[in-house]
Amino acid sequence: MSTLSQLRELGLFDARVPRYTSYPTAPQFSERVGAEQTGEWIRAIPAGSTVSLYAHVPFCKRLCWFCACRTQGTTTLSPVQAYIETLEQELGTIAGSLADGIHIEHLHWGGGTPTILPAETIARLADTIFSHIPLAEGAQFSVEIDPNEIDDARLDALAAAGMNRASIGVQDFDPLIQETIGRIQGYEITHKAVEALRERGIDSLNMDILYGLPHQTNAGISESVQKVLSLSPDRVALYGYAHVPWMAKRQTLIPTDVLPTPEERLELFETARQLFLADGYEEIGIDHFARPEDGLATAQKSGQLRRNFQGYTEDISQTLIGIGASAISRYPGGYAQNNPSTSAYQASARDGRLATSRGHEYVNDDLLRARLIEALMCDFSVSISDIAAQTQATPDHVRELLHDLPEHFPGMISVGQEKLEILPHARPLTRMIARHLDAYDMSQSGHSPAV
Repeated sequence: MSTLSQLRELGLFDARVPRYTSYPTAPQFSERVGAEQTGEWIRAIPAGSTVSLYAHVPFCKRLCWFCACRTQGTTTLSPVQAYIETLEQELGTIAGSLADGIHIEHLHWGGGTPTILPAETIARLADTIFSHIPLAEGAQFSVEIDPNEIDDARLDALAAAGMNRASIGVQDFDPLIQETIGRIQGYEITHKAVEALRERGIDSLNMDILYGLPHQTNAGISESVQKVLSLSPDRVALYGYAHVPWMAKRQTLIPTDVLPTPEERLELFETARQLFLADGYEEIGIDHFARPEDGLATAQKSGQLRRNFQGYTEDISQTLIGIGASAISRYPGGYAQNNPSTSAYQASARDGRLATSRGHEYVNDDLLRARLIEALMCDFSVSISDIAAQTQATPDHVRELLHDLPEHFPGMISVGQEKLEILPHARPLTRMIARHLDAYDMSQSGHSPAV
């Protein structure tokens, strides 16, 4: 039986499963975790430690139809300025509960469109963050850059604030696809943004490209990948477009009859994958590629690769503090998510209260399952003794959770007394294999296709 036939028989082309950027996944969060619990977690962060910080700016001047993120459109800057004031108030509330000497190891501004902020607001927000929680020496400060929404003044402000990594979403350079998904961003304007970043000494560059888009063909994605390669990003995320109009209403504007079939999606991924590998990129996890000298590649070689809400990362901090509407924080004790409603979030933050509306406190064997899933997603393998030591579990308990995976995925997994490994030809099944380690019911949750 061919590999494609095996993958089809195992249900790859029909399954919908989580991306596992967290465990448990966000649909499992509940209102049992609120501001009181979050406050306890913040106060428990050890003095002198490092944390990561994510700042969410949900505003866009135009809403892309393909996007399923928490965003809102605006034609003026007044709601944006008011929102930034609220972010500053939230930061003050959080900082008031932090122990002394805490620094930021990784800082990321996401959205939405962080570069919608005027230059003076960029400088002000950075100053506010660093006055409350300073950057650690050698810290990484990354920002999502929209080439359509950037200029010299804003780039200068970001560089002056210390941004040392930029992230640019490409999706696809084909004009027909861009028109169909509501995201007009030509190669020339993207190239111009990249040049402007490098002129300011910002050499570390991430790019995102999507497969599975409407009208996308193997020839078309090849051309887009070649254009991405011409810009020489350090790392690339090759994400599968998730058509979930029941969750993201704007996706109803995208015609379903021109979407690739699941089998075609796998071909598109493989076409792009081979081009990145041929150009010298190393494969990172299920959907990232990095230059050999990039931090992701180094982390993978050293066994330090991790996965969080931004995808794969070299960030090993146990604490990620999320600020802004809908932002998710991760603490050693669990997850806390801010209210997704901008108005409700602002009401809490302006009143000096933490804006947590839901979350999850780790229970039972959550931490063990989380680490097993992360190991599969990052390394395609599990060292039983290492995982047991990291999670204070017994090796027998680890084996118990893993023992039936080869039965569910025959010919796809190699298992021994001390190690389980997903075989190379079975890597498209990784999210499905991880799903078998998930103890939570997801029958009511809509997830993206497994391929």
